[in-house]
Order: sequence, then C-alpha cells, then structure tokens
Amino acid sequence: MLTSLPLTHFEPPRTWMWRGFPITYQVWGDRGPAVLLVHGFGASWGHWRQNLPVLGQTCRCFAIDLLGFGGSAKPFPSNELPYTFETWGQQIADFCREIIGSPAFLVGNSIGCIAVMQAAVSHPDIARAIAALNCSLRLLHDRKRGTLPWHRRVGAPLMQRLLGYKPVGRFFFQQVAKPKVVRKILSQAYGRPEAVSDELVDLLMKPAKDMGAAEVFLAFTNYSQGPLPEDLLPQLPCPAILLWGTDDPWEPIELGREYAKYATVEQFIPLEGLGHCPQDEDPEQVNAILLQWIDRHA
Repeated sequence: MLTSLPLTHFEPPRTWMWRGFPITYQVWGDRGPAVLLVHGFGASWGHWRQNLPVLGQTCRCFAIDLLGFGGSAKPFPSNELPYTFETWGQQIADFCREIIGSPAFLVGNSIGCIAVMQAAVSHPDIARAIAALNCSLRLLHDRKRGTLPWHRRVGAPLMQRLLGYKPVGRFFFQQVAKPKVVRKILSQAYGRPEAVSDELVDLLMKPAKDMGAAEVFLAFTNYSQGPLPEDLLPQLPCPAILLWGTDDPWEPIELGREYAKYATVEQFIPLEGLGHCPQDEDPEQVNAILLQWIDRHA
C-alpha cells in the first residue's frame, strides 16, 4: 500500500470559486466512490496529507479548505456570510454538486465533523455516509455551559467579551500564531507528540499570516450558538461511524461515547493512545478503517 507523502510531492492545490471567493482544495485519485475530507479548526487540506494518497488509490478523494481557513479566502465576518456551520455546510454541499458531481462519503475531524453533519442534514442528496474523527463536543456552547465547572462557566464569556474588543483580540491572535506556541498546543492535543513535525507546524502557520485570519479566528471563538452534534446526529439521512482518540484532552472520549446511542451511528471506534487528530497521528490505522468503511457501503 502506498504510504504518506510530504506536501512537496503533491501537485499545487486547485481553486474553486464559491460565492465570489476562491476556495482551495486538493484531489487524489480518478476512479471509485467519491470521498470528501474536511479539516478542523485552524487546519487545512494539508492535515489530510497522510490520507489522500492512500484513499485515492481506490477512491476519488477530495480535501477542501473551508471558507476562512487554509488557502481559501478569509473575508471579514458579516451578516451576509457569517462563519457558522450553516455557511460551511452549504459550502460543502455546493462543492459536492459542482466539483465532485455525485454524493460523497464525508469525513470530518473536530469541527469538520459538525460541518459535514450540517451539510448532510440540510442537503441529504450529497451524503452517502459520514465518518467523524474526534468530533467537537462544543463544550463552550451556550446550551452546555451549565455543565462546566464554575470557573469555566464564568470565565469563558468574560474571555469572549475581552477578545471581542478588536485591539485585544488581534494582540491575542498574534501571541497564539507563533511556531513555538502552535507546536506546544499540538503537542498537548496529540496523543503521540512525535507526530508534531516541522511540516505540520508550517502548514498551520502559513494561513495565519493571511489578511483576515485574525478576524476569522476571533469570530469563531465568539461563536457559541448553532448546532450541536447531538442536534444533528439523530437527523442524519445516512449512517455514521465515530472514531475517537482515547487520549484527546479537548474532547473527552467518555462524553463522545454518548453519541453512540443514536440510531444513525452504526459504530463507535476508540483509537487507543491517540489524541485529537488521529488521521495525522496514526494514518495507517485510520486509513485502514476508512477503506473498510467505504468498501462496506460502496
């Protein structure tokens, strides 16, 4: 089986115009069922660099940069085009119709899981099945804050209001968007810190220098509304599997297991010793699971 390739071995990503904005995406494979990979917060198609070449051997595999991330446009947040799961769900659905040209297997990581669920619920014709890797629990959502310890329940809104003051928010973003800080955050989130490579840090750092990146970051940190996974899972028009790194410090697997109770979830797969981004920490294991899943439903 083909192993993963460094980013330098990929062709330059392609561009699709969506609502007047350039959207970056990558493709691998020209036959078989369609698969769409959707990254998490702050990431891009490059976070799937260890999965695209393998899945692309038997599938038409696509990885997209959501609006506001990666190489895609980063327009300032507005009422006409807010950074919400409804916006990203529409983007995913339009991509499936205009670029892929057929229903696809939708694979997400972190907030990308909610984006693909929203796309499937709002547009049932574009989804064959869903695989969610360490789905964001959205613990700071307005409807969940009551379950948090008191210091987080009180502190989160205060922090959001503080970051909403533009000079403070931009200063905070500048402090976070530094290689050493990004590496430290990744090392905490990954169950296998050795997987935090220079290439990974670079691919996350590059988009942070784009105009509008700070505004996108702050818009999402203040986004405490919209759908929760438990809202969308029971509405899915297709089956789903959940993969979960057991050592994820952000999205505890004990809470994630609760999602297995929904009738649309056909399998919950714990990934021992992995953290928040299992597709990058142990791509061989995740690729094998995804290929079996696609073959089962294809």
